[in-house]
Formats: sequence, structure tokens, C-alpha cells
Amino acid sequence: MVRLAMAFICFGSSVLAEEIGSVNTAFVLLGANHKIVIEAFDDPKIPGVSCHLSRAKTGGIKGSFGIAEDTADASIACRQTGVIALSAEIQSKKSDGERVFKESTSLLFKHVQVVRFYDAKRNTLIYLTYSDKLIDGSPKNAISTVQITNSIFEK
Repeated sequence: MVRLAMAFICFGSSVLAEEIGSVNTAFVLLGANHKIVIEAFDDPKIPGVSCHLSRAKTGGIKGSFGIAEDTADASIACRQTGVIALSAEIQSKKSDGERVFKESTSLLFKHVQVVRFYDAKRNTLIYLTYSDKLIDGSPKNAISTVQITNSIFEK
């Protein structure tokens, strides 16, 4: 219970991803192999949007114990999976850049994140994934867009 409370304090509340699958990218003699993991999560403030994120996970002994630092490589694909109703806050763009997903990629201070933006002119949501680090983040990034087309979900 104390560990759970400490994890919440240290990392804050973030959306939990569901692991869909993985593939090995390199054999490691001791510990887990290096791999690419595919995870899924739903936008916590916009029902009807789901994202799939692929990212590298370092194996070996350090990776097996959760103390390895994963690379900043990630890719994202988001889709409309139901009717989307945008709140006034999202429509006004006040929540542009809001974090919708965050996961630690090292023991301390490195995370892969997904943030959301709204393009009102094109009625499109944009999801950006990137890696940050306390001192030196990475410019590696990927985006996915979701054009809001509720008519295909309405009967």
C-alpha cells in the first residue's frame, strides 16, 4: 500500500496502457531480449478516441529489473472509435498540449509522453508523442491525427 502511494506521488496520475503485444529486436544472453512493445490507451477526456503506441524497451539484466534506460524511439496511431463530443475547454484550445499519456522509460526522470492539440479549422485532434528527460530530452517525435467524423458512428 505504501509503495502504491509513493508511486502515485512520484509519477502522478496517468493513463494506464494495455499491452497489446511485442516483438523481439535483439537477443540478450542474460535477461530479457530487447523488444518493441505495442500498447493501447483511450484519451481520458475524449471518449471515442483510442491510440496505439509502439516503443522500444531495453532488455538485458538492467531491463529485466526495470533500471535500464529505454531509447526515445516511439510511434503513434490514433483513431476515432466512437462518437466524439468535445468539451468547451478543448474547443477553445485552452487545453492544447495537455498530456493524455505518460510512462516512465528509465528508473528516474525519463518518460515517453503523448499530448493532445485541437485544430479547429480542420476539426481534427492531433496527438504528439515524444520523450522527455530532466536535463536532455530528445527531438525524436511522431504525430497522429484524428479527423472528427461523427456521422459514420451515428445511426
